Amino acid sequence: MREYTVPAVTEPPTGSLSDPIWANASSHPDTAVFSRRVEGGWLDVSAAEFARQVTGVAKGLIAAGVQHGDRVALLSATRYEWTLVDYAIWSIGAVTVPIYETSSASQIQWILTDSEAVAAVVENAAHGAVVESARSEAPTLQEVWQIEAGGVEQLTVLGQEVSDAEFDKRRTAIRPGDPATLIYTSGTTGRPKGCRITHANFLDELNPAVKVLDDLFDVDGASTLLFLPLAHVFARIIQVGCVMMRVKVGHSADVKNLVEDLGAFRPTFILSVPRVFEKVFNSASQKAHSDGKGKIFDAAADTAIAYSRAQDKGGASFGLKAKHALFDRLVYGKLRAVLGGQVQYAVSGGAPLGDRLGHFFRGIGVPVLEGYGLTETTAAVAVNLPDDIRIGTVGRPLPGVSVAVADDGELLFKGGQVMQGYWKNDQATADAIDADGWFHTGDLGEVDVDGFIRITGRKKEILVTAGGKNVAPTVLEDQIRLHPLVSQCMVVGDGKPFIAALVTIDPETIVPWAGQRGKPADVASLTDDEDLLAEIQKAVDDANNAVSKAEGIKKFSILPTDWTQESGELSLKLSLRRHVVMDKHEADVEALYAK
Repeated sequence: MREYTVPAVTEPPTGSLSDPIWANASSHPDTAVFSRRVEGGWLDVSAAEFARQVTGVAKGLIAAGVQHGDRVALLSATRYEWTLVDYAIWSIGAVTVPIYETSSASQIQWILTDSEAVAAVVENAAHGAVVESARSEAPTLQEVWQIEAGGVEQLTVLGQEVSDAEFDKRRTAIRPGDPATLIYTSGTTGRPKGCRITHANFLDELNPAVKVLDDLFDVDGASTLLFLPLAHVFARIIQVGCVMMRVKVGHSADVKNLVEDLGAFRPTFILSVPRVFEKVFNSASQKAHSDGKGKIFDAAADTAIAYSRAQDKGGASFGLKAKHALFDRLVYGKLRAVLGGQVQYAVSGGAPLGDRLGHFFRGIGVPVLEGYGLTETTAAVAVNLPDDIRIGTVGRPLPGVSVAVADDGELLFKGGQVMQGYWKNDQATADAIDADGWFHTGDLGEVDVDGFIRITGRKKEILVTAGGKNVAPTVLEDQIRLHPLVSQCMVVGDGKPFIAALVTIDPETIVPWAGQRGKPADVASLTDDEDLLAEIQKAVDDANNAVSKAEGIKKFSILPTDWTQESGELSLKLSLRRHVVMDKHEADVEALYAK
């Protein structure tokens, strides 16, 4: 087993996650640490005001009987109140149990029951109704407050009789090893498991991270707009880092308002998952082609990629610099404007980004810092740094983290941010964390001599053809999704004579494409259309160029409907739930091998 370790640069953590709130309120009371979207614009919230609001909600929780170590469920879209309630729960030593707003009734019931939550804060009446319906299965649940029905204000009023001394006693009693949150995995297979994450886990992650990522967190005017679900550990860890470093945070829950919010808020960095970066690229490409400027965009994209690649080989030539400067005025500046115009960096996680997109975004002036981590590792264990980017990798381990590659290619990690274990599931914990403290990720990867990590696939997703060829499907899928017309792709072929693929079409980009050709924009009527098949064949050919002939896709079929979270084929972080797709499309898969 090969190992690579980055030495720690900080001392073991002390205190709790809520400590920075009071430190900020004392040292920088007037600094705007949040900005709330309100009618007509954005309203800043100072460090002192945030501390006051957290105290009010926290006292309300105390008055309601929430004890140190009690679990409190939080079911809401990403919004200011999510962060406010999260910190209020932490500041009294209780444990936040985040629940995705898109979770099904059965998932919500399971999480409330399994976590033994004593209270819940929900966003709206619909969420409240689902939580109420789960009461018979969740006997520990006592109180439910609804944000949109004045729940924050109700808690603040409830806590008015709680003294500052009582609150301070609760707040200062928290230790680093105390549990901070119970995050349930997305449950792509089986019931979700609760990851027990402590204050120390978060602090072991962030104390070194904010130092090595100082270009994001420690610059004048730093800000970010959170639009990913705060129920996911990725957005949550950024939230905590921003509070620690007084980076101004805004929230945007509705994707329909995202472009407008980015333009108004103008963040200096953003975080997202690869699918969003794919959509930005594909939408821009399709719009340019629809407007008759496709050749210009394609040339600009190729130039951006070439310019980025040249940075790794001593720099661009004079001619390439001139072309890049021209396209910066014509194309790149407009793309940066879509992100608000001030974004210096983007952070990506959740799935591999791919070389082409990584080079494209760096080439247009928005370097994407790709990282790697899981819920079980309190988000990132590795990340590319602003001054140390190796595109196509997920960077090197953070300080204090060790990575190893097992004999079968599985990536293992060890560090202070690895969770304490799964809630009430010792067997699952033992299966994931071995006796030497290595967390087994289930991902396959490589580590080069400099410590940069490359993800090559999922251990359970490797396809083995009838001829015995091992194929990592994500390499092909990631490439095919780069085509503007493609929404999703799943490569199949386990036990089959060759590799094939199911492809879904993007319902947005198909409209202008079909209109230009006088075709109906209804995908169901286009699954056998020769022009559309030829477009997807181009994407398949590009993907096949990245693998050996034996690993290449021999056949594909276009499905009439897209895959979504709502229909169950995509997880909450927009990754494929392969077993669901296979169950729903078994006949489509078999049809690929029937002719």
